[in-house]
Amino acid sequence: MESNPGFGFTNMVVLVVYLLFMLVFGSSFIRKSGKSSDAFFKAEGSLPGWAVGMSIFATAVSSITFMSTPEQTFISDWSYIVGSACIIVVIPILIAYFVPFFRKLQVTSAYEYLEERFDPVVRTLSSVLFVLYHLGRISVVVYLPVLAVASVTDINPVLIAVAVSLVCIIYTLLGGMEGVIWSDTIQGFILLAGSILILLMAIFKIDGGLSEISNTIVSEGKFFSASNLDMSDLSDYVPLIFIGQLVSFLYQYGCSQDMVQRFVTSKSMKETKKSLWLTYGLCIVFFPIFYAIGSVLYVYYGQNGGLPAGVNTSAVVPFFILTELPAGIAGLIIAAIFAASQSTVSSSLNSISACLVVDIKRRFFEDKLKNVSEVSIARWIIIVTGLFGLLVTVYFTAGNSSQTWDIILAIGGLFGVPIAAVFTLGIFTKRANGKGTLIGLIAGIVLAIITDAMNISPLLTATVAFIVTFLIGYFLSLAFPDSDKNIRGLTYKTRDITYAKN
Repeated sequence: MESNPGFGFTNMVVLVVYLLFMLVFGSSFIRKSGKSSDAFFKAEGSLPGWAVGMSIFATAVSSITFMSTPEQTFISDWSYIVGSACIIVVIPILIAYFVPFFRKLQVTSAYEYLEERFDPVVRTLSSVLFVLYHLGRISVVVYLPVLAVASVTDINPVLIAVAVSLVCIIYTLLGGMEGVIWSDTIQGFILLAGSILILLMAIFKIDGGLSEISNTIVSEGKFFSASNLDMSDLSDYVPLIFIGQLVSFLYQYGCSQDMVQRFVTSKSMKETKKSLWLTYGLCIVFFPIFYAIGSVLYVYYGQNGGLPAGVNTSAVVPFFILTELPAGIAGLIIAAIFAASQSTVSSSLNSISACLVVDIKRRFFEDKLKNVSEVSIARWIIIVTGLFGLLVTVYFTAGNSSQTWDIILAIGGLFGVPIAAVFTLGIFTKRANGKGTLIGLIAGIVLAIITDAMNISPLLTATVAFIVTFLIGYFLSLAFPDSDKNIRGLTYKTRDITYAKN
């Protein structure tokens, strides 16, 4: 079995056609998106819940997830599905306690709530942390799949990185959030169809079928084992996986601008709930499919002499696609991997521009830029940040510096979970205030960095970040009473009450 099967002319044609289609389709919303900043960032609140739900799912399931989840079960076991199952808890919490505030305030930026609940400093810092994290993320979600695909083909990684990124930048700046969501919807369907096809084809090629697969993964400890409850290895400790993923999902789905922005693009609260319940169902069905792909490929390559020398486990999915699936079909599924990448990048670019326009421009530079169209500013932000991400992707692709990017991604992720704790303080407590919460946020980030430096487990880092931010933020708030702040209508006990802006 060759370690470098080549990409092939037919597959390349399919990939190019896909990229051109996404460019034309996503850009077709230019007239609607250019009408106003409300149209550019929120699609004027006119989108159906099912499309928003598919967009949320497609954005959450990045190309990294598409490949790293099967890799996890290929080299280890199913322990991390316990963390993925947290979505069962998180989405009902969002529907009941988070979304009502975003819909009530009709926010463009998620962090507008934090100013109303706390103060401008907490809002601005949270927004800046989001922007910094996603500036790194837009490079990572293109770089890693390009690197994996290039490692098992003769494809030029720089050329593909440039093509995938430029198409995404162009349709995002032209189509606005409506273009992003409808493009995500198409990409989501491609992603789902691709994952099902990979799983079915792999099962079909295994001698003994499903019974052989189940017997092998159970007998070889590739499903669950006693080690999953052994605290000596926290990276595989199921209770920590659950808690760490719970707080991570709380940020990813409920406090991150790229998700919250979608909550106000649908027509009503009913449609927003529908979008989240659709995401809920898709996650329950397809997360196990991603895990199952890794187990099935483990059995398949076990029956066929293992992966060839030179094929890294991070490339096991694209390697199987290109060696075992028919030409054309393989190209379409490789396109699905890049579709997952594009759906995440387009969301990051639009949400970065929303944060910088709404949280920074309107607050600090409104007088100086009052005669400049906010849509124009947003489009220039997308161009600059998109090209920055592309240049960094190309630089590290040329240098093959995956370890460097792993470090950057890990550090970037430290900033998200403390923000989830800040939202939790705002929604579920009355005593938390701006001064105490700001100190708690800074302390949570510092302790997260220290914990991450111990190199124990990123989920331990997330857990520590959330707990420290919440506890310090709450108890220090008691030392800095803020009795004049009006929070009626901004906490969970008063979420059904109309909020009178300060």
